[in-house]
Amino acid sequence: MKICVPATSANLGPGFDSLGIALKLRNCVDIRPSNFFSVSIKGEGSDNPKMKGNNLFINIFNEHYRSILGKRDAKFKFTFYNNIPMSRGLGSSSAVIISALASACKAAGVNPIKKRILNQALEYEPHPDNIAPATMGGFTVSILDKQKVHTLKKKIPPYLKAVMVIPDKAISTSQSRTTLPRVYSKDKAIFNLSHSSFLTAAFFNEDWESLRMASKDKFHQKQRMKSLPELFTVQKVALDYGALMSTLSGSGSSFFNLLYKEDVPALKQKLESIFPNFKVQVFDFDNDGLQVFS
Repeated sequence: MKICVPATSANLGPGFDSLGIALKLRNCVDIRPSNFFSVSIKGEGSDNPKMKGNNLFINIFNEHYRSILGKRDAKFKFTFYNNIPMSRGLGSSSAVIISALASACKAAGVNPIKKRILNQALEYEPHPDNIAPATMGGFTVSILDKQKVHTLKKKIPPYLKAVMVIPDKAISTSQSRTTLPRVYSKDKAIFNLSHSSFLTAAFFNEDWESLRMASKDKFHQKQRMKSLPELFTVQKVALDYGALMSTLSGSGSSFFNLLYKEDVPALKQKLESIFPNFKVQVFDFDNDGLQVFS
């Protein structure tokens, strides 16, 4: 079998821990029966020997495979094709979690139902902003109620593109959360609530021109961007060169920019000239989410 899960950009400005979008950049894992257990990693993480011995995917896979069949681990050959940059705010951990849960189901002879996979993922990732678009694809808005994820999805049309700026420096999500205030004022809470609501409505109504205004944030972006001040310039340049919205991707360090297709070349060229040490990559949006091939 082959399981593929897309990269994601979460928060999208004011949608802290609730909004996300899927990018057509995928991690895949090929799983085959074998006489002995083996792990092979190609792409991101292939030069890190610790990933073979302490692999989050394998740990989750074995746990759920055992829980379904009620017996000890089976022997498989796992080949990982990792394309999503790690610790860059592109949902690499969520991709691992979703693919591991789906793989365990499929290997045990159970059909991987997306809603069930998404709710199981909460055990390992308590915020749905990344795991929802990774599973469902498209733009997602999610809430938690009674320990279950409830998600609404909007497909993104092909005339919109994502220009991702991927710095050469990683930012730890757990560490970046420590920089955030423990208490927010009523005014800031209302600001983010209203902008997140407006942003969601703009996506579902395909009112792309409203995204620039709707994507403003007062909860987390500025505090996190201070650890890599170049990101303030990235955002300004992107908005000056036609970005419909420009937001920190998750906790960073990557920056997400949404544009009309025709505006992409000018922005890409400008960003590459200013930030030669950063990767500037263009992606389509992924409306499929988790895919299982057998």
